[in-house]
Amino acid sequence: MLDPDQLRALLTGPQGMARDLVYLNLYFQGEPYLHRGMDELVQIGKREGLYVSTSTNAHFITAERAEHIVESGIDRLIISIDGADQEAYSSYRVGGKLKKVLEGTRRILEARGRSGARHPHVVWQFLVVGTNEHQLPLMRSMAKQWGVDEFVVKTAQLENPHDDHPLLTSDPRLRRYDRDPSGRWTLRNPLHDRCWRMWQGAVMTWDGKVVPCCFDKDAQHAMGQAQDGASFREIWRGDDYQRFRSAVFSDRSGIEMCRNCTEGTEVWA
Repeated sequence: MLDPDQLRALLTGPQGMARDLVYLNLYFQGEPYLHRGMDELVQIGKREGLYVSTSTNAHFITAERAEHIVESGIDRLIISIDGADQEAYSSYRVGGKLKKVLEGTRRILEARGRSGARHPHVVWQFLVVGTNEHQLPLMRSMAKQWGVDEFVVKTAQLENPHDDHPLLTSDPRLRRYDRDPSGRWTLRNPLHDRCWRMWQGAVMTWDGKVVPCCFDKDAQHAMGQAQDGASFREIWRGDDYQRFRSAVFSDRSGIEMCRNCTEGTEVWA
C-alpha cells in the first residue's frame, strides 16, 4: 500500500488528485491492516473531504488497533466473514481463523460505542461458495445478533469453473456462471463492448502504477506511474488510457482480464 507521504503528495500536491475524487478505497490485494500507516492514510483522505473505505479480514484488529481505526474517521469498514463455523470459513479462507474475525468485529463495535461516533459503517461481507452456501440463512441471523450495520452476499469469481469445482454453488442465484449449450461453464455475461469502470475510477498500486480496474490484479495494463512526474489527471486523459478505452469499446472480449469480469453480471446475491 502507498506510503502516507506518497498519498499526501498525490492528493494535495500542485496537481493533486483530491479535487477530482469523492471516494477513496484503501485496499486492493492483501490485508490493509498489516500496514502500520493505514490509519494515517485514512486520515489524509478524510482531511481532503473524501469518503474513505477499506476491506479487511479482521485478523489484526487488536483492542488498541480498534480504537485507532475508529479515531481515524474511516467511513466504511468491510469485514470478510465467509462462514458461520471454522470448517466452512477455512474451506475458502485457508489458514484463517473465524474466531479472529468475530473478535475483530466485537472490538470495532465496542470501540465505536465507547467513542460515541457513528463511523465506521460496519459491513459483514459473505463470499458465497459451494462449501458455505448452506450457511447463508444462519449468517443473516448472526449478522443481526452481532449488530453489524449491513450484511452483503457476494458471488465468487472462479478461474476455471467445472462440474466438480468445490466453490461452484448449486443454487444458480448464488453464482456468476451457467452452462452454455455445449455444456461448458461460462460467465453469465454477454461481454458487451462497454464498461462504466473506464470512467468511474481507477486503481493505484502501492508503487504508484495506475491500472484501469481491480481485475488487473498483476498490473498488466499500467496506464502510467503517478510518481514519475505525471499527475493522475494527465494519466487519466493520456494516450495509453484512451487506447485502452477504445479497445474495450471495440473488442472487450479480446482483453484477457475482461473475459472473467463481472460487468453485466450479478455480483451481489
